[in-house]
Amino acid sequence: MAAETSQTLDRGLRALRTLAATPGGMSITALAAEIGVNRTVVYRLVATLEQHGLARRDASGRLHVGLGVLALARGLQPVLRELAGPVLRSLAEEVGCTAHLTVADGGEALAIAVVEPSWTDYHVAYRVGARHALDQGAAGRAILLGRGEGGAATYVETVGEIQPGARGVAAPVLGVEGLEASVGIVSLGELDGPVVGPLVVAAAAQVSARLS
Repeated sequence: MAAETSQTLDRGLRALRTLAATPGGMSITALAAEIGVNRTVVYRLVATLEQHGLARRDASGRLHVGLGVLALARGLQPVLRELAGPVLRSLAEEVGCTAHLTVADGGEALAIAVVEPSWTDYHVAYRVGARHALDQGAAGRAILLGRGEGGAATYVETVGEIQPGARGVAAPVLGVEGLEASVGIVSLGELDGPVVGPLVVAAAAQVSARLS
């Protein structure tokens, strides 16, 4: 027997997801058409979302996702770190490189979990909270790869795009609805892509399985 659900909550969540996926904002009419309800219902949904800071209107009256979603996203980061931590630890120890989980935050890649290997003489220091453009560095490029912006490749290799001399390999975390992320490693030494690439891809798949 299917569980009972709330139609109002479902509509509100669909409205929120639609606004989040529309950076330029949209009108009440467009939002109503997109989620398949009438304008009166959308007015009520938007008013409720606005009260919670999850939606806002610009000077022209167009609707945008609200800054309140940032608080929700920050609350999710500890959960992601906890679930991905064991996979990153295993990867870091196996390849002897700093491993990380990075998520898309607007047009930037944001590192939310970092694990350093315990047995190496030296490794790259990579801090939680580090940011860089999505089109720079293996972690960001892997997120773009997950969007289909890289052909048939399964992982990305870069050299010196974020830190001079640093080499990175990263793979997208796929199949987790609402999450754009990558798992990667970074090293100052040589990285054998054909060897470590599949290990990173496997780690990204493990993270996906733990989050699904």
